[in-house]
Amino acid sequence: MKKTVAVISTLDTKAAETSYLKAQIEARGCNALVMDLGTRGIAGIPADVGRDEIFRLGSGGEPGPAIEDRVKLGEIMTTGAGIKLGELYEAGKVHGVIGIGGATNSLMETNIMRVLPFGVPKLMVSSVAASRGLASRYFGASDIAILHSVVDFTGLNDLTGDILTRAAGAIAGMVEKSGELLRESRRGKGLIAMTMLSMCERTAAFVRSRLEEEGYQVIGFSATGVADKAMEDMIATEGMFSAVIDLAPGGVGEEILGGTRAAGRERLEAAGLKGLPQVIAPCAVNLMTPPRSKYKPDYYQRKKYDLDSLRTFLRLSREELVLVAGEMARKLNLAKGPVKFLMPQRGWSSFDAEGASVYEPESDQIFAQELRRLLKDEVEIREIDANIDEPEFGKAVVEAFLELMELRGNSKYAAG
Repeated sequence: MKKTVAVISTLDTKAAETSYLKAQIEARGCNALVMDLGTRGIAGIPADVGRDEIFRLGSGGEPGPAIEDRVKLGEIMTTGAGIKLGELYEAGKVHGVIGIGGATNSLMETNIMRVLPFGVPKLMVSSVAASRGLASRYFGASDIAILHSVVDFTGLNDLTGDILTRAAGAIAGMVEKSGELLRESRRGKGLIAMTMLSMCERTAAFVRSRLEEEGYQVIGFSATGVADKAMEDMIATEGMFSAVIDLAPGGVGEEILGGTRAAGRERLEAAGLKGLPQVIAPCAVNLMTPPRSKYKPDYYQRKKYDLDSLRTFLRLSREELVLVAGEMARKLNLAKGPVKFLMPQRGWSSFDAEGASVYEPESDQIFAQELRRLLKDEVEIREIDANIDEPEFGKAVVEAFLELMELRGNSKYAAG
Protein backbone atom coordinates (compact mmCIF):
# COMPACT_ATOMS: atom_id res chain seq x y z
CA MET A 1 0.00 0.00 0.00
CA LYS A 2 1.26 3.45 -0.91
CA LYS A 3 2.33 5.73 1.93
CA THR A 4 0.69 9.18 2.09
CA VAL A 5 2.47 12.46 2.82
CA ALA A 6 0.46 15.42 4.09
CA VAL A 7 1.57 18.62 2.34
CA ILE A 8 0.81 21.75 4.38
CA SER A 9 0.89 25.03 2.51
CA THR A 10 -0.94 28.28 1.74
CA LEU A 11 -2.57 27.84 -1.65
CA ASP A 12 -3.30 31.54 -2.09
CA THR A 13 0.41 32.40 -2.12
CA LYS A 14 2.27 29.16 -2.90
CA ALA A 15 0.01 27.22 -5.25
CA ALA A 16 2.61 26.67 -7.99
CA GLU A 17 5.26 25.49 -5.51
CA THR A 18 2.78 23.20 -3.74
CA SER A 19 1.56 21.69 -7.02
CA TYR A 20 5.14 20.98 -8.05
CA LEU A 21 5.99 19.46 -4.64
CA LYS A 22 2.88 17.26 -4.78
CA ALA A 23 3.84 15.99 -8.24
CA GLN A 24 7.40 15.25 -7.14
CA ILE A 25 6.20 13.28 -4.10
CA GLU A 26 3.78 11.28 -6.24
CA ALA A 27 6.54 10.61 -8.80
CA ARG A 28 8.41 8.84 -5.98
CA GLY A 29 5.60 6.38 -5.30
CA CYS A 30 3.76 8.16 -2.49
CA ASN A 31 0.37 9.79 -2.31
CA ALA A 32 0.26 13.51 -1.47
CA LEU A 33 -2.60 14.99 0.54
CA VAL A 34 -2.69 18.79 0.39
CA MET A 35 -3.90 20.89 3.34
CA ASP A 36 -4.58 24.57 2.70
CA LEU A 37 -3.77 27.14 5.41
CA GLY A 38 -4.39 30.11 3.11
CA THR A 39 -6.69 32.84 4.39
CA ARG A 40 -6.19 35.93 2.24
CA GLY A 41 -6.81 35.05 -1.39
CA ILE A 42 -8.32 32.41 -3.64
CA ALA A 43 -6.66 28.99 -3.61
CA GLY A 44 -4.64 28.51 -6.79
CA ILE A 45 -5.12 24.73 -6.83
CA PRO A 46 -7.66 22.37 -5.21
CA ALA A 47 -6.93 21.14 -1.69
CA ASP A 48 -7.73 17.74 -0.21
CA VAL A 49 -8.39 19.47 3.11
CA GLY A 50 -9.69 22.98 2.51
CA ARG A 51 -9.28 26.11 4.58
CA ASP A 52 -12.98 26.25 5.51
CA GLU A 53 -12.86 22.78 7.09
CA ILE A 54 -9.66 23.66 8.94
CA PHE A 55 -11.16 26.91 10.24
CA ARG A 56 -14.30 25.17 11.48
CA LEU A 57 -12.23 22.59 13.35
CA GLY A 58 -10.06 25.28 14.93
CA SER A 59 -12.89 27.64 15.83
CA GLY A 60 -15.25 25.07 17.28
CA GLY A 61 -17.65 25.12 14.35
CA GLU A 62 -17.71 28.80 13.38
CA PRO A 63 -17.74 29.56 9.63
CA GLY A 64 -14.75 31.36 8.20
CA PRO A 65 -12.02 32.23 7.74
CA ALA A 66 -13.18 35.88 7.43
CA ILE A 67 -11.46 37.42 10.48
CA GLU A 68 -9.23 40.50 10.64
CA ASP A 69 -7.04 39.61 13.63
CA ARG A 70 -4.15 37.77 11.96
CA VAL A 71 -2.75 36.41 15.22
CA LYS A 72 -6.11 34.98 16.23
CA LEU A 73 -6.69 33.66 12.72
CA GLY A 74 -3.30 31.95 12.75
CA GLU A 75 -4.08 30.29 16.07
CA ILE A 76 -7.41 29.00 14.76
CA MET A 77 -5.91 27.62 11.56
CA THR A 78 -3.01 26.02 13.43
CA THR A 79 -5.39 24.36 15.89
CA GLY A 80 -7.74 23.16 13.18
CA ALA A 81 -4.98 21.79 10.97
CA GLY A 82 -3.46 20.00 13.96
CA ILE A 83 -6.78 18.37 14.78
CA LYS A 84 -7.25 17.24 11.17
CA LEU A 85 -3.69 15.96 10.80
CA GLY A 86 -4.04 13.99 14.04
CA GLU A 87 -7.31 12.45 12.84
CA LEU A 88 -5.78 11.47 9.52
CA TYR A 89 -2.80 9.87 11.25
CA GLU A 90 -4.96 7.92 13.72
CA ALA A 91 -7.04 6.64 10.80
CA GLY A 92 -3.90 5.41 9.05
CA LYS A 93 -4.34 7.86 6.18
CA VAL A 94 -1.13 9.88 6.71
CA HIS A 95 2.39 8.53 7.22
CA GLY A 96 4.44 11.74 7.16
CA VAL A 97 4.15 15.50 6.71
CA ILE A 98 5.97 18.26 4.84
CA GLY A 99 5.48 22.03 4.93
CA ILE A 100 6.88 24.96 2.96
CA GLY A 101 7.06 28.66 3.71
CA GLY A 102 8.67 31.64 5.37
CA ALA A 103 8.59 32.87 8.96
CA THR A 104 4.84 32.76 9.69
CA ASN A 105 4.22 29.55 7.77
CA SER A 106 7.22 27.87 9.40
CA LEU A 107 5.91 28.68 12.87
CA MET A 108 2.39 27.51 12.08
CA GLU A 109 3.34 24.39 10.17
CA THR A 110 5.92 23.12 12.65
CA ASN A 111 3.37 23.62 15.44
CA ILE A 112 0.90 21.54 13.42
CA MET A 113 3.48 18.80 12.83
CA ARG A 114 3.97 18.30 16.57
CA VAL A 115 0.65 16.47 16.86
CA LEU A 116 2.36 13.50 15.20
CA PRO A 117 4.32 11.19 17.51
CA PHE A 118 8.05 10.60 17.55
CA GLY A 119 9.23 8.61 14.54
CA VAL A 120 6.59 9.86 12.11
CA PRO A 121 8.55 11.82 9.45
CA LYS A 122 8.19 15.60 9.66
CA LEU A 123 10.02 17.92 7.26
CA MET A 124 9.79 21.72 7.16
CA VAL A 125 11.23 23.46 4.09
CA SER A 126 11.82 26.97 5.41
CA SER A 127 13.39 30.02 3.83
CA VAL A 128 14.14 31.47 7.29
CA ALA A 129 15.27 28.36 9.17
CA ALA A 130 18.46 30.02 10.40
CA SER A 131 16.84 33.22 11.67
CA ARG A 132 17.94 34.14 15.19
CA GLY A 133 15.34 33.42 17.81
CA LEU A 134 13.17 31.34 15.46
CA ALA A 135 15.02 28.10 14.77
CA SER A 136 14.58 26.69 18.28
CA ARG A 137 10.87 27.50 18.12
CA TYR A 138 10.52 25.52 14.89
CA PHE A 139 12.11 22.41 16.40
CA GLY A 140 10.62 22.67 19.88
CA ALA A 141 10.92 19.26 21.50
CA SER A 142 9.79 17.37 18.40
CA ASP A 143 11.79 15.31 15.88
CA ILE A 144 11.21 17.79 13.06
CA ALA A 145 13.74 17.92 10.23
CA ILE A 146 14.30 21.32 8.63
CA LEU A 147 15.64 22.03 5.15
CA HIS A 148 16.91 25.60 4.91
CA SER A 149 15.89 26.70 1.41
CA VAL A 150 17.74 30.05 1.72
CA VAL A 151 15.75 31.46 -1.21
CA ASP A 152 12.17 32.54 -0.59
CA PHE A 153 9.12 30.84 -2.08
CA THR A 154 7.91 33.65 -4.30
CA GLY A 155 7.20 31.50 -7.32
CA LEU A 156 8.41 28.40 -9.09
CA ASN A 157 11.82 28.78 -10.72
CA ASP A 158 14.96 26.72 -11.23
CA LEU A 159 16.19 27.23 -7.66
CA THR A 160 12.92 26.65 -5.82
CA GLY A 161 12.22 23.72 -8.12
CA ASP A 162 15.56 22.15 -7.21
CA ILE A 163 14.90 22.63 -3.49
CA LEU A 164 11.41 21.14 -3.71
CA THR A 165 12.67 18.19 -5.74
CA ARG A 166 15.19 17.40 -3.03
CA ALA A 167 12.57 17.91 -0.34
CA ALA A 168 10.21 15.48 -2.07
CA GLY A 169 12.97 12.89 -2.25
CA ALA A 170 13.75 13.41 1.42
CA ILE A 171 10.19 13.01 2.72
CA ALA A 172 9.48 10.06 0.41
CA GLY A 173 12.60 8.31 1.67
CA MET A 174 11.66 9.06 5.28
CA VAL A 175 8.19 7.54 5.06
CA GLU A 176 9.29 4.47 3.11
CA LYS A 177 10.59 2.49 6.10
CA SER A 178 9.67 4.59 9.14
CA GLY A 179 6.86 2.39 10.46
CA GLU A 180 8.86 -0.82 10.06
CA LEU A 181 11.87 0.58 11.88
CA LEU A 182 9.77 1.70 14.84
CA ARG A 183 8.14 -1.72 15.13
CA GLU A 184 11.55 -3.39 15.06
CA SER A 185 12.77 -1.10 17.87
CA ARG A 186 10.42 -2.83 20.33
CA ARG A 187 12.46 -6.04 20.25
CA GLY A 188 14.11 -7.42 23.38
CA LYS A 189 12.98 -6.50 26.88
CA GLY A 190 11.91 -3.00 25.93
CA LEU A 191 13.12 0.58 25.69
CA ILE A 192 14.61 2.39 28.68
CA ALA A 193 14.80 6.20 28.68
CA MET A 194 17.97 7.62 30.23
CA THR A 195 18.97 11.25 30.73
CA MET A 196 22.63 12.13 30.75
CA LEU A 197 25.18 14.93 30.49
CA SER A 198 28.85 14.99 29.58
CA MET A 199 29.71 15.20 33.30
CA CYS A 200 28.25 11.73 33.94
CA GLU A 201 29.02 10.28 30.53
CA ARG A 202 31.13 7.38 31.79
CA THR A 203 28.37 6.23 34.10
CA ALA A 204 25.81 6.54 31.30
CA ALA A 205 28.02 4.50 28.96
CA PHE A 206 28.53 1.81 31.60
CA VAL A 207 24.81 1.58 32.34
CA ARG A 208 23.91 1.40 28.65
CA SER A 209 26.44 -1.34 27.94
CA ARG A 210 25.47 -3.39 30.97
CA LEU A 211 21.72 -3.18 30.34
CA GLU A 212 22.15 -4.02 26.67
CA GLU A 213 23.76 -7.24 27.85
CA GLU A 214 20.54 -7.84 29.79
CA GLY A 215 18.46 -7.42 26.63
CA TYR A 216 17.26 -3.83 27.08
CA GLN A 217 17.62 -0.94 24.65
CA VAL A 218 18.70 2.27 26.37
CA ILE A 219 17.65 5.50 24.65
CA GLY A 220 19.74 8.49 25.74
CA PHE A 221 18.48 12.06 26.14
CA SER A 222 20.91 14.94 26.66
CA ALA A 223 19.56 16.84 29.67
CA THR A 224 20.12 20.36 28.35
CA GLY A 225 16.47 21.46 28.45
CA VAL A 226 15.28 20.24 25.06
CA ALA A 227 15.84 16.49 24.76
CA ASP A 228 14.86 15.85 28.39
CA LYS A 229 11.67 17.84 27.83
CA ALA A 230 11.05 15.73 24.72
CA MET A 231 11.55 12.62 26.84
CA GLU A 232 8.82 13.78 29.23
CA ASP A 233 6.47 14.36 26.28
CA MET A 234 7.21 10.94 24.80
CA ILE A 235 6.63 9.20 28.14
CA ALA A 236 3.36 11.06 28.66
CA THR A 237 1.88 10.52 25.21
CA GLU A 238 3.49 7.61 23.39
CA GLY A 239 3.98 4.80 25.89
CA MET A 240 7.14 3.45 24.31
CA PHE A 241 9.31 3.23 27.46
CA SER A 242 9.13 0.61 30.18
CA ALA A 243 11.35 2.42 32.73
CA VAL A 244 13.43 5.58 33.23
CA ILE A 245 16.98 6.11 34.46
CA ASP A 246 17.14 9.83 35.18
CA LEU A 247 20.80 10.52 35.82
CA ALA A 248 20.50 14.26 35.17
CA PRO A 249 17.22 15.85 36.35
CA GLY A 250 18.79 19.28 36.75
CA GLY A 251 16.15 20.79 34.46
CA VAL A 252 13.82 20.86 37.49
CA GLY A 253 15.98 23.36 39.35
CA GLU A 254 16.88 25.29 36.22
CA GLU A 255 13.17 25.78 35.52
CA ILE A 256 12.70 27.34 38.97
CA LEU A 257 15.88 29.43 38.87
CA GLY A 258 15.75 30.56 35.25
CA GLY A 259 18.70 28.56 33.93
CA THR A 260 19.44 27.61 30.35
CA ARG A 261 18.74 23.91 31.06
CA ALA A 262 15.13 24.61 32.11
CA ALA A 263 13.06 21.67 30.87
CA GLY A 264 9.47 22.73 31.49
CA ARG A 265 7.14 22.66 34.45
CA GLU A 266 6.32 18.96 33.97
CA ARG A 267 9.91 17.76 34.16
CA LEU A 268 10.29 14.66 36.40
CA GLU A 269 6.56 13.96 36.45
CA ALA A 270 5.53 11.87 33.42
CA ALA A 271 7.24 8.61 34.39
CA GLY A 272 5.83 8.73 37.91
CA LEU A 273 2.30 9.45 36.73
CA LYS A 274 2.56 6.54 34.27
CA GLY A 275 3.76 4.22 37.04
CA LEU A 276 7.11 3.50 35.40
CA PRO A 277 10.04 2.32 37.54
CA GLN A 278 12.54 5.15 38.02
CA VAL A 279 16.17 5.33 39.10
CA ILE A 280 17.05 8.95 39.88
CA ALA A 281 20.52 10.47 40.35
CA PRO A 282 21.53 14.14 40.89
CA CYS A 283 24.04 14.82 38.11
CA ALA A 284 24.68 18.60 38.17
CA VAL A 285 21.55 19.22 40.27
CA ASN A 286 23.73 21.31 42.62
CA LEU A 287 24.70 23.61 39.73
CA MET A 288 22.92 26.05 37.45
CA THR A 289 23.66 27.76 34.15
CA PRO A 290 21.90 31.15 34.10
CA PRO A 291 22.29 33.27 30.95
CA ARG A 292 25.09 35.79 31.34
CA SER A 293 22.63 38.57 30.52
CA LYS A 294 20.60 37.65 33.62
CA TYR A 295 23.38 37.30 36.19
CA LYS A 296 22.52 38.62 39.63
CA PRO A 297 25.26 40.49 41.53
CA ASP A 298 26.03 37.53 43.82
CA TYR A 299 26.48 35.16 40.89
CA TYR A 300 29.90 36.66 40.21
CA GLN A 301 31.02 35.53 43.67
CA ARG A 302 29.78 31.93 43.32
CA LYS A 303 31.99 28.88 42.96
CA LYS A 304 31.96 28.05 39.27
CA TYR A 305 33.18 25.72 36.57
CA ASP A 306 33.64 26.80 32.94
CA LEU A 307 32.63 23.79 30.87
CA ASP A 308 33.45 25.55 27.60
CA SER A 309 33.44 29.05 26.12
CA LEU A 310 29.64 29.20 26.19
CA ARG A 311 28.66 27.39 29.40
CA THR A 312 29.54 28.25 32.99
CA PHE A 313 28.12 26.20 35.87
CA LEU A 314 27.50 28.07 39.13
CA ARG A 315 27.11 26.47 42.55
CA LEU A 316 23.62 26.68 44.03
CA SER A 317 23.28 28.49 47.33
CA ARG A 318 22.05 26.57 50.36
CA GLU A 319 18.64 28.23 50.05
CA GLU A 320 18.42 27.21 46.40
CA LEU A 321 19.36 23.62 47.23
CA VAL A 322 16.50 23.47 49.74
CA LEU A 323 14.12 24.94 47.16
CA VAL A 324 15.12 22.46 44.44
CA ALA A 325 14.98 19.51 46.85
CA GLY A 326 11.45 20.49 47.80
CA GLU A 327 10.30 20.67 44.20
CA MET A 328 11.90 17.35 43.29
CA ALA A 329 10.34 15.70 46.34
CA ARG A 330 6.92 17.04 45.37
CA LYS A 331 7.23 15.59 41.89
CA LEU A 332 8.58 12.20 42.99
CA ASN A 333 5.82 11.90 45.59
CA LEU A 334 3.37 11.79 42.67
CA ALA A 335 4.91 8.54 41.44
CA LYS A 336 2.59 5.55 41.11
CA GLY A 337 5.51 3.20 40.45
CA PRO A 338 8.70 2.28 42.36
CA VAL A 339 11.45 4.90 42.67
CA LYS A 340 15.03 4.74 43.95
CA PHE A 341 17.12 7.89 44.38
CA LEU A 342 20.88 7.21 44.34
CA MET A 343 22.90 9.86 46.19
CA PRO A 344 26.65 9.95 45.38
CA GLN A 345 28.79 10.99 48.35
CA ARG A 346 31.89 12.13 46.42
CA GLY A 347 30.51 14.70 43.99
CA TRP A 348 27.61 15.09 41.60
CA SER A 349 29.55 15.54 38.34
CA SER A 350 32.85 14.45 36.86
CA PHE A 351 34.43 17.82 37.76
CA ASP A 352 32.75 17.95 41.19
CA ALA A 353 35.43 16.09 43.12
CA GLU A 354 37.79 16.72 46.00
CA GLY A 355 40.10 19.62 45.19
CA ALA A 356 37.80 21.01 42.46
CA SER A 357 36.47 24.56 42.57
CA VAL A 358 32.82 23.54 42.94
CA TYR A 359 33.31 20.66 45.37
CA GLU A 360 31.23 21.33 48.48
CA PRO A 361 29.84 18.05 49.90
CA GLU A 362 28.51 19.67 53.08
CA SER A 363 26.12 21.76 50.94
CA ASP A 364 25.04 18.68 49.01
CA GLN A 365 24.01 17.16 52.31
CA ILE A 366 21.55 20.02 52.81
CA PHE A 367 19.81 18.92 49.61
CA ALA A 368 19.92 15.27 50.67
CA GLN A 369 18.50 15.99 54.12
CA GLU A 370 15.65 18.09 52.75
CA LEU A 371 14.83 15.45 50.14
CA ARG A 372 14.85 12.71 52.76
CA ARG A 373 12.58 14.80 55.01
CA LEU A 374 9.98 15.41 52.32
CA LEU A 375 9.90 12.21 50.26
CA LYS A 376 7.23 9.64 50.98
CA ASP A 377 8.45 6.43 52.62
CA GLU A 378 8.02 4.39 49.44
CA VAL A 379 10.84 6.29 47.70
CA GLU A 380 14.19 4.85 48.73
CA ILE A 381 17.25 7.10 49.01
CA ARG A 382 20.41 5.05 48.67
CA GLU A 383 23.81 6.61 49.45
CA ILE A 384 26.68 5.53 47.19
CA ASP A 385 30.28 6.07 48.30
CA ALA A 386 31.50 7.26 44.90
CA ASN A 387 31.52 10.18 42.50
CA ILE A 388 28.57 10.12 40.11
CA ASP A 389 30.88 9.49 37.15
CA GLU A 390 32.83 6.56 38.63
CA PRO A 391 32.37 2.83 37.89
CA GLU A 392 31.04 2.11 41.38
CA PHE A 393 28.18 4.50 40.83
CA GLY A 394 27.38 2.96 37.46
CA LYS A 395 27.23 -0.46 39.08
CA ALA A 396 24.87 0.89 41.72
CA VAL A 397 22.57 2.29 39.03
CA VAL A 398 22.40 -1.04 37.23
CA GLU A 399 21.74 -2.90 40.47
CA ALA A 400 18.95 -0.50 41.47
CA PHE A 401 17.40 -0.70 38.02
CA LEU A 402 17.32 -4.50 37.96
CA GLU A 403 15.79 -4.51 41.44
CA LEU A 404 13.06 -2.16 40.27
CA MET A 405 12.26 -4.23 37.20
CA GLU A 406 11.67 -7.21 39.48
CA LEU A 407 9.61 -5.05 41.84
CA ARG A 408 7.43 -3.81 38.98
CA GLY A 409 5.64 -7.13 38.91
CA ASN A 410 4.44 -6.75 42.49
CA SER A 411 0.69 -6.26 42.90
CA LYS A 412 1.35 -2.98 44.71
CA TYR A 413 2.46 -1.36 41.45
CA ALA A 414 0.46 -3.42 38.97
CA ALA A 415 -2.12 -0.69 38.46
CA GLY A 416 0.59 1.71 37.33
